[in-house]
Amino acid sequence: MSATAKLGTITIGQAPRPDITPILERHLPPGTACLHAGLLDGLARDEIERRYAPRAGQATLITRLLDGSSVVVDKAAMLALLTQKIAALEAQGCAFVLVLCTGAFDDLRAASAWLIEPDLIVSPTVAALAGARQVGVIVPLASQVASEAHKWRALQHAPLCAVASPYADDSESLAEAARELKRQGADLLVLDCMGFVERHRAAAAAASGLPVMLSNAVIARLTAELLTQAD
Repeated sequence: MSATAKLGTITIGQAPRPDITPILERHLPPGTACLHAGLLDGLARDEIERRYAPRAGQATLITRLLDGSSVVVDKAAMLALLTQKIAALEAQGCAFVLVLCTGAFDDLRAASAWLIEPDLIVSPTVAALAGARQVGVIVPLASQVASEAHKWRALQHAPLCAVASPYADDSESLAEAARELKRQGADLLVLDCMGFVERHRAAAAAASGLPVMLSNAVIARLTAELLTQAD
C-alpha cells in the first residue's frame, strides 16, 4: 500500500465536520491526503426535510449541517446515498473510505477501496474490553435504542441505554444520561455517535465517575493504524 494513500471520509450530514475531523487528523500520519464528503452537501434544510424526512416506524439518523444545526433523516435513504458517495470517492483516488457514522448499514460495499465502517468496529472492540462488565450506551435518538440494538450482540450482557444528543446546546442531558446509566449498574459508558467529542466524554465521565469510550476517537486511532506505513 502506498505511503501516500488517500483517505476519503463520508458524513451523513455536510462536510467538512469541524467537530470530527480534528479528532481524526490528530491521529492520522502527517501529510495524509484526505477528501471529506457529506451525503447532504449542497442541500438547503428545506430540501433535506422534503427529500429525506423520517418515516413513521422507520429507522432514523441525526447529523450535523454546515451551519452547526442538526437534522434527523431517514436511514434507508442515506444507505442509497452512501453507496453513491463511496463510488465517487473511489473515482477520486481514495484507497480508504471511512464512514463517519456509527449506525449499522447492512451490505455496504466498496468496489476497490478499503471500507471502514464504525458499527463493525466499535461494538466488538467494546465487547472485548468490557468482558463480563455491564456496558451503558448513550445514543442521540430514542428510536435508535431499538433500531441499532442488534449491533451490540457481541456483548455478554445486553447494554443499558440512555438518550442524549451531541448537538444539544448544553451537556446537562448528557450528564443526566451518564448518571442514570451509572445508577442502573453500568461499569463502562460508550458515546455511540460520531458527533460526540472530547468535551462530551469529559462531561459524561465527570457525571458518572466511569470510563467513557468516544466512538470517533476509537475509529480515528484504528484508521491511523491502517494508514501508517513503515519507513
